[in-house]
Amino acid sequence: MKQLCLQRHEDREEKVNRFKVTRVSLLVQYEIIIQALWLILPAYAANGCAVLVGGGSPIDFGKKWRDGKRILGDGKTWRGLFFGSLLGSIVGFSQATAAKYLTEHGLNMINLDYFEGYPLMIPIILSLCIGALLGDLIESFFKRRVGKERGEDWLLFDQLDFVAGALILALITSGLLQLTGVTNYNWFLKNFTLWHLLVILTVTPGIHILANTLHRRFKQKSF
Repeated sequence: MKQLCLQRHEDREEKVNRFKVTRVSLLVQYEIIIQALWLILPAYAANGCAVLVGGGSPIDFGKKWRDGKRILGDGKTWRGLFFGSLLGSIVGFSQATAAKYLTEHGLNMINLDYFEGYPLMIPIILSLCIGALLGDLIESFFKRRVGKERGEDWLLFDQLDFVAGALILALITSGLLQLTGVTNYNWFLKNFTLWHLLVILTVTPGIHILANTLHRRFKQKSF
């Protein structure tokens, strides 16, 4: 009888331990997802704002490449590039300020990054925003070369171009800051773990497709 009770007690403890492990695992996954989206949000904002406030003179000035097709197309404008970078940076600076406040008051429970605070947040956030738009421009160039028209879907390339640009330029900028002695570590490598990158690359296509769908429906209702 005692042995049976002891066995039941051990089984109960094992279930409790499994539950605790599962709960901790879920919390860790939750934190990684939030952190990943937080880090890439300035790039999201820059890319989205460039579409919303774009228009005006195209970056390629209407010129064509050697293949007779437009270099970039009317969809890539100087206004979109400027205001996309500006508004994306404002979002990033707001994030940095909020995360810094939470950290200083012991409220940053999931370790949201504040992009090194002022003034280092300026080159870091700008690299994410400008990198996102440069990635989009490069993708548009190759999209024209393969015969894809403006607004025509190019699966995965359309969804991940700006993310790739943002990550690459942020990595380069972080490396330069470390190389010149401004920081003693690489900000990018410190914050973007493999898991964060996997989350970003997995979640971004869905978010991008949803945002484009909503934008198109909104434009249709506006006319």
